[in-house]
Amino acid sequence: MAGRGAGTPFLLQLSLLLLLHLGGECGPSWTLGCASVAVGSPIVPLGSAVTASCTIQRELCRGLEQGKVRISWMLDNKLVAGSQHQGPGGMEVSNLTLPRFNRTQARLWCCVEWNGTKQRVGMAEIRAGYPPAKPLNLSCVLNLGDYGLTCQWEQGTNSHLPTSVVLKCAGKPCPLPEGPRAHCSGCRRSRAQAVMGCTPQGGHSHCTVPRRLLQLYRQMEIWVSATNALGTAESEHLCIDPMDVAKLDPPTLQSIQSIPFQTDCIALAWDMARGTEHMELQCELRYRAPEDPAWALVTGIIGRAGTAQRCGFLFGTQYRFQMRCRRSSASALAHWSEWSPGRNYTTHEKAPTGKLDAWWGAQPAGAGGRLEVQLRWKAPRQRQANGRVLGYRVTLSPRRRGRDPLTVCNTTHTQCNFSVPAATRRVYLSAYNAAGESAPTEVVLLERKGQPLAGLRAVPGGEHSLWVHWEAPLAPVIAYVLEWQRVTAEPGHCSACWQMERDGAATTALIQDGIEPFQRYNISLYPLYEGTVGVPVHTTAYSQQKAPSHAPKLHLRRISKSEAELCWEPLPVEMQNGFITSYTIFWANSITDVASATVNPSLSSFVIRGLKPSTLYKVHIMASTAAGGTNGTSLTLVTTVLDDTEIQFLFLTLGLIFVLFMVLLICFQKNERMKEQLWPSVPDPANSSLGKWVPAAVPQELLQVLAAREPGPAAISTVTVLEGEPGKQPRKEPLALPVAPPALPRPYVRQEGPGEPVQYARVGGAGYRGQRLLPEPAPRFYENLRGRGDGGGAGDWGFLEEPPATFPLLQGLRIGGAEELHECRTD
Repeated sequence: MAGRGAGTPFLLQLSLLLLLHLGGECGPSWTLGCASVAVGSPIVPLGSAVTASCTIQRELCRGLEQGKVRISWMLDNKLVAGSQHQGPGGMEVSNLTLPRFNRTQARLWCCVEWNGTKQRVGMAEIRAGYPPAKPLNLSCVLNLGDYGLTCQWEQGTNSHLPTSVVLKCAGKPCPLPEGPRAHCSGCRRSRAQAVMGCTPQGGHSHCTVPRRLLQLYRQMEIWVSATNALGTAESEHLCIDPMDVAKLDPPTLQSIQSIPFQTDCIALAWDMARGTEHMELQCELRYRAPEDPAWALVTGIIGRAGTAQRCGFLFGTQYRFQMRCRRSSASALAHWSEWSPGRNYTTHEKAPTGKLDAWWGAQPAGAGGRLEVQLRWKAPRQRQANGRVLGYRVTLSPRRRGRDPLTVCNTTHTQCNFSVPAATRRVYLSAYNAAGESAPTEVVLLERKGQPLAGLRAVPGGEHSLWVHWEAPLAPVIAYVLEWQRVTAEPGHCSACWQMERDGAATTALIQDGIEPFQRYNISLYPLYEGTVGVPVHTTAYSQQKAPSHAPKLHLRRISKSEAELCWEPLPVEMQNGFITSYTIFWANSITDVASATVNPSLSSFVIRGLKPSTLYKVHIMASTAAGGTNGTSLTLVTTVLDDTEIQFLFLTLGLIFVLFMVLLICFQKNERMKEQLWPSVPDPANSSLGKWVPAAVPQELLQVLAAREPGPAAISTVTVLEGEPGKQPRKEPLALPVAPPALPRPYVRQEGPGEPVQYARVGGAGYRGQRLLPEPAPRFYENLRGRGDGGGAGDWGFLEEPPATFPLLQGLRIGGAEELHECRTD
């Protein structure tokens, strides 16, 4: 007893240490068997209530004999509350009820408190889900290779519980069904009936029943059973003969040929698949041309015959044929074989039929009376071409028996340019292939001066189509011709961009050929009247628009202190991607003062007003369509300090000031010359060279008299020319007087009597310019010089003073050989 008492605390301590080491708020259950957990059901429907109880036996849990036992519950890691009471024999019992269990799988733990911690003492695992769903769409196929029956079905919703699925079949026949599907919902099997089947692997929804479990050519009942802990569900029961769901191999097409007398009919021959020779088969044939959107199907072909005929094929057209078969006695659940490998065949050709849609343009060819015609037409459709068209021929007259008309054009294209006489009003167009030529289509070259249409407009019909609407004219219309051309920087010509509307009452048409999004198209509409063609009306349209690819590049045309004129080049039409609705100009200075203006799309310039002088601005332009806008690159500009007129006035003022300054500078530098021009100096005749021609022996009294009379004006009575020395020739050069200091001009007079001076000579201005001067040596004295006066010494001797440079020479003065005396008199 003592040894047992000593060992028990050690084992208890070891167990508690192990529990604490495994950790958690509620550790693993004790291994002493002192607690048990019971639940009402470990598997319950999802969302239903769950009940559980936990029982603790004190005597089996050493260390819990003393004190109160506290029991708690944990649902996975979530604490849940239960009710605790004391049971018989000192047991502690806790009951727990979960009203709605919404988890598909969880663990429920029972815990007790020991030393302040919760320890797990018991656990129960609970799963929740749904009963299995009913399998759907059960179908089976018998493979004739190994005669295994492969069935497949669709699984229902997930039950969240382990479910076993089995394909079952029973050999007892069931009554034939009345519905389209062979379901045996009312079949009853005897107890002795063997139920066989197969189990799908890996969670798949199909499996194969081997041949040994099947009864061929007998009705069998087949169904799928799904079972889990909450119930069982079965699919609809099929009552079928496995041979009715057999999938045959496809037949093989052997030959296809045209019937000689009926070239729109063909005959086919085929071989049955191996192993189906003894069966009654029904087959289907399908065919189509490359341009056909769907297959044409021929049903009701008896497979045993091995041949079939079919009519209504187009001439000269390549077709692809395929065939499949199944048992003719099979039920509605029988399977068709796969389609046979395709086989191509081209039917016989025939001469083209029908008329060609043609359109023309004509203009005079200048001198010569010719007409240039551009003829366009539509290629015939396959039903009219009856084969591959080899070319087209344009003639001036229809083909007649035994005579070939004049051919003006023979081409493989759908347009032709040719020249005809100006009086030509009709040409004839035909197509030909290997089998022959079509009847000619008469093309009348009518004048385009009829009544035009009204209200033409075009709207998008999709990314690659346009709807054109117009108002019907008052005059009856035979047909309409629509032309469209993509607008590009380098316009070209599209021979296929036109179509003819044969309904004269139509007011709408759909254009689909060659229409691309984000491209502008010019559309023209011509009404065709009886005997004339209406004047065309035009419009433009886009099938789809987007923002422009680029914005125009801004250029600065002029700038001042408050205005800036900008200009730009219109965007090329390829970059517009739609109709330009507006241009928006944005400008901002360095202090983020942003402004904008919207400009009409027809303009290509704009003047920004109200700018600040000497300020830097950032400017950019945005081009917008109905689908959005695109910004251009920024342009930096700086306003000026002054306007142009102010700058011109400033430069003019500075120029005038400079001119005045230069004039004054020249005046100061040339003051002597300016003084002579404005105030000329008058020479003094007393200081002239003539005044210095005094004889060598002059009486002393004469000099005294001259000196006495120096201050006053001299009175000259007579000028006598003296003879020179013998043997000397008189001088012939003109008289030049030496320059004397300037003196006031004095009149020269002869005095007849006291107080009455008689003027003999007058000195005028500007007479000495250009005169030759006498030599520098003083004039020689003339010995025969004598004075004439009042007799004796009373006579006054007078000498001419040097005349001023600006005065003329004395008139009448002649110096010569002294034969005679001249007097200088004035009037």
